Amino acid sequence: MWSPRAEQALRAALGKRADHGLDRVHFHPELSKLSAPAREIALTSAALMFAGALARGVADPAKLHTIYTHPRPEVDLASGLATAVRAGRVDAWLDSLAPDTPEYRALADTYLQQQKAASQENVAQIASGDLIHPGDRDPRIPRIVTALVEHRYLAMPVTTEASPSQAVDGTLYTVGIVRAVKAFQHDYDIRDDGVIGVDTLSILNVRPGDHARSIAVAMERLRWLTREPPATRIDVNTAAAELSYFRDGELVDQRNVVVGKPGKETPQISTSMFRLVANPTWTVPKSIQRGELAGKSAAYFRRNNMSWRNGWIVQGPGPRNSLGLVKFDLQNSLAIYLHDTPAKTLFDKHQRQLSHGCVRVSDALGFAQMLAEQQGIADQWSRARASGKIAYVRFPEAIPVRLLYRTVYVSQANQVTYRTDPYGWNVAVAEALGFGKDAGKQFRSDVDDIGP
Repeated sequence: MWSPRAEQALRAALGKRADHGLDRVHFHPELSKLSAPAREIALTSAALMFAGALARGVADPAKLHTIYTHPRPEVDLASGLATAVRAGRVDAWLDSLAPDTPEYRALADTYLQQQKAASQENVAQIASGDLIHPGDRDPRIPRIVTALVEHRYLAMPVTTEASPSQAVDGTLYTVGIVRAVKAFQHDYDIRDDGVIGVDTLSILNVRPGDHARSIAVAMERLRWLTREPPATRIDVNTAAAELSYFRDGELVDQRNVVVGKPGKETPQISTSMFRLVANPTWTVPKSIQRGELAGKSAAYFRRNNMSWRNGWIVQGPGPRNSLGLVKFDLQNSLAIYLHDTPAKTLFDKHQRQLSHGCVRVSDALGFAQMLAEQQGIADQWSRARASGKIAYVRFPEAIPVRLLYRTVYVSQANQVTYRTDPYGWNVAVAEALGFGKDAGKQFRSDVDDIGP
């Protein structure tokens, strides 16, 4: 079955596996001491293993995550390999299996760049310490400038010998550096006030090798997904706490959301939105009854329009309801849905992993109105809202919804964008790809909020 040409093509493809962030995964068969039949088996096994990694990912996400329901690609690898070997097109067949999108290719190119940079660097970490405000002097400024140059937020000085740290006024935190820091903070979803604190330093200390690791994980997550997502869909990236609405393949709306906090993570599921609920009530989960609401006074319950019904706490409809004025029902058995919220200020936070697992939508009423108009149910929706009572308005066509977790992605500005790993879910994926167990930067919520 395996001709010398086919074997050479397989070896060449394996030699370029870094193009897919798979250079730490061992696929190479040891052939030197094998008999001819055993050699055939070893080559076939290596080819199928590599093909499976490209087509569906190295790891099984359902084994890495407690909840994962996104459908994975279904590919007949054995038949495809046999055909490719007979036709002498092993390399072309393997190339056809990975995602063929501009985003995947951009991540691949950036991965190779970061790997190269990682092999050449030997830089000390920036020490922790007091906050650095614009105009301050601090001995860490030269190292911060070096990091900003490495992250491409400051230009290398045009001299023959000067290092980035020699291009500044000693330890002074100047206006030019502040401008670069603010741009850096904005891109990494940190409060862009120019004040250098723990969050900014932790991201500045991320080395090219750390970025490469995160990109490899992002590429693996893309390989887990079917290659053709629904043209009309709602994607929620819980790592970035951002919702993207696509209609007929075009992005038509993007907005901030609040998603589950660590320990109450929003799960990775594929589902569909099938109706709007006007003026929803909220039946408080038992976990919240026993936790945040334990010991609350009768006055608290009256103030928040809550009452006991058959052993459950139910919050009546109205602007103070924790679901706000609209709920977006999803088909799933996990009681996960999208909804409005009275806590509007949370959308202004840079880290928005703050809920008990459901997804709160910024300007939810505006989003609901847009969907209602596009579904041709605007009049029904208007009447339901005006009733002041709970009312259900079903969509003529359900909208596919994907709750994803992506810490590296390509933005609408075609920029590779990095986010923290708020749930720590990258660790197991990176380990499956042959990286170490270093944990990414996780977020801990300090917001006391009882909403879903």
